[in-house]
Amino acid sequence: MINGLVKPLNLLLSGYSFLKSSSSGHASLSGMPPAIGIELTNYCNLHCPECASGSGLMKRQRGFMDIDLFDRIISELKPYLWNINLYFQGESLLHPLFFSFISKCRGIRSVISTNGHFLTEENSGKIARSGLSKLIISLDGVDQKTYGTYRISGNVETVIEGIRNISNARKKFNSSLKVEIQVLVNKHNEHQIPEIRKLAAANRTALKLKSMQILSSNSFESWLPEDEKFRRYTLRNGEYILKSSQPDRCARLWFNPVVTWDGKVLPCCFDKDAEHIMGDLNQESFSDIWSGAKYRLFRRVLLSGRGDIEICRNCTSGMRGVNV
Repeated sequence: MINGLVKPLNLLLSGYSFLKSSSSGHASLSGMPPAIGIELTNYCNLHCPECASGSGLMKRQRGFMDIDLFDRIISELKPYLWNINLYFQGESLLHPLFFSFISKCRGIRSVISTNGHFLTEENSGKIARSGLSKLIISLDGVDQKTYGTYRISGNVETVIEGIRNISNARKKFNSSLKVEIQVLVNKHNEHQIPEIRKLAAANRTALKLKSMQILSSNSFESWLPEDEKFRRYTLRNGEYILKSSQPDRCARLWFNPVVTWDGKVLPCCFDKDAEHIMGDLNQESFSDIWSGAKYRLFRRVLLSGRGDIEICRNCTSGMRGVNV
């Protein structure tokens, strides 16, 4: 009974400390994170131009998470976690021990995001039976020309076949796995949204139409769609800026940290190149890092001026009227 109260009590503590910090402007912390993102690898088979990994903009070293490191993370945090995202930068299904990571997440809502190129019939069957809670599949077009404009080196037929495979596997094994097709809407694919809706419906998957994050300052005109609700940015004084009020608060620093493949703890998923390392799990426990001096300082700086933090300038927190 007591163990069953740990997660909800921790969630209440996290929420209380976030609200208290946001209202007072002074950082306080209670509890552990109720959610976490863990990067299995930052390698990818694609070369998407506005992705830190695929574009080659990422400066940090590439690699695969060690399963023993993952064991230590789960051992410490499992009592508190409601959700675990097993992805950050890169393609998680490239990890040789991919299914071992999922099996260690029993009792936690687990989510994978994939570009869909490894959803063979065999892998789809394993995923459907693995206990994974949700699978997100990126599909940015229904023909090769449209799809390949952004998903460079990708094959749209392989991805669509993968969607069919996972749909069939869910039915065959009576799986509770939730599947979502996700579209980064841009000027090249927005006309295909009706066709993608039909494909999602035919395969009994959810569909998320998402605005596109743009990393390169000279690429806005190349990608921004016509439909305003899919534009994260607006043109002001000749410069594209984020459509966000940039409030001096962010729940991610109280609820949802990220761990890179090599054990670095980051404040959130917008720190793609690990510029703000809060600690190293190869040297410290998570609890020491979570309540440590670097994290306390970062929370304090954010509450006093979020707009001064570079990684926050592309963040969707505080955005209204845009599909994020």
